[in-house]
Amino acid sequence: MTAFTTADILLPRLSAEGMSKWAVVACDQYTGEPEYWEKVRGIVGEAPSALDLILPEAYLDKLDCGERIATIHENMANCMKNDLFNVYNDCFILTKRTQADGRLRVGLVGAIDLEMYDYNKGSKSQVRATEATVASRIPPRVKIRMNAPLELPHIMILIDDVQNTVIDPLLEKRLQTVYDFELMQNGGHLEGAIVDGDNAREVLAALDKLADKNAFNRRYGLQNEDVLLYAMGDGNHSLATAKECYEQKKRANSPDAQLARYALVEVVNLHSPALEFEAIHRVITDVNIDDLMCKMTKALGLGKSDEQKFSVVVGDKTHTFGITKPTSNLTVGSLQTFLDEYLHENDGRIDYIHGEDVVRRLCSDGSAIGFLLPSMKKSELFPTVIKDGALPRKTFSMGHAHDKRFYCEARIIRK
Repeated sequence: MTAFTTADILLPRLSAEGMSKWAVVACDQYTGEPEYWEKVRGIVGEAPSALDLILPEAYLDKLDCGERIATIHENMANCMKNDLFNVYNDCFILTKRTQADGRLRVGLVGAIDLEMYDYNKGSKSQVRATEATVASRIPPRVKIRMNAPLELPHIMILIDDVQNTVIDPLLEKRLQTVYDFELMQNGGHLEGAIVDGDNAREVLAALDKLADKNAFNRRYGLQNEDVLLYAMGDGNHSLATAKECYEQKKRANSPDAQLARYALVEVVNLHSPALEFEAIHRVITDVNIDDLMCKMTKALGLGKSDEQKFSVVVGDKTHTFGITKPTSNLTVGSLQTFLDEYLHENDGRIDYIHGEDVVRRLCSDGSAIGFLLPSMKKSELFPTVIKDGALPRKTFSMGHAHDKRFYCEARIIRK
């Protein structure tokens, strides 16, 4: 058996219209745009919604964060008390997400065994981080998850299934549809169906074949390497948080440890034509821009080189540079290493932004500096992580913010 398996999955008892208010985008999106989340609140109103069960990261550093977390836990308990959910036992959910651009992305929701996941550098586990995990980002998220009775997943994990053997065969099956509705805020359309019994066993058998060690090594031209079957796509720090909560409960012999051992995720084939890798850009605020540029030019040897090119945005000006003194194999790695060092020694705040247009808007008044980075090819992901380990943090994003996973399913994680 591989790390991905069936789960007891909860879905709200709501109409299609109700589901459109229930499902909201991943909490780590629109972090620099609290107005997006304010608009979501206006759409939801008093209707049952996952918005009341998550903490958008746009509010993560607010003074009332502790109160928000307590309210989230209370809201979750009330959902259970009021019998909001139907329970679908020992199953997967096949998801069909029609994106705003019309392309179809198919996925499979189930549980990842956290015993088979290690996000630390040099990991050889079956489930691995694809980018560096920032330890300081985990404790605030642990506060949310540790005492929560429910989890709602925005985690997306990738498999390198070139022959489409795992998920695609389910499209030919006659499955029970359990939701079918429009997503808010340009999110597209979402449909889900139950995968259980023999259909679920076929999925597990296909994953077992994909995990064959000899076939894995032949596929990547390696010798005796441990299998990387599941590579993190979205929600790296959320899965790391789930791992930390599980380890704490395991050490404490908590009665919830077995429930906490698993995390609900969506698995997607890397080769889905709807899946594209896009760069994650940087915006720095509360900083002396001239000083930052001067020191960065010296440290990275910025010039007209064609190597490791990126663009700098200040006000209505954009300048493109090449790095002549790289410190990483990737442009994002060289830039991020410098920014980490600079911000450690100087005032300033960094935000990670999806979308060039957002960067330009945030930098338009000249008070912030933006860095536009090139996109990574998705075909490079598995070979790079296998050979070099995790990439620099925030190296890539899978699609636009509105195409990210929306919260829909839930799972009990605390008795």
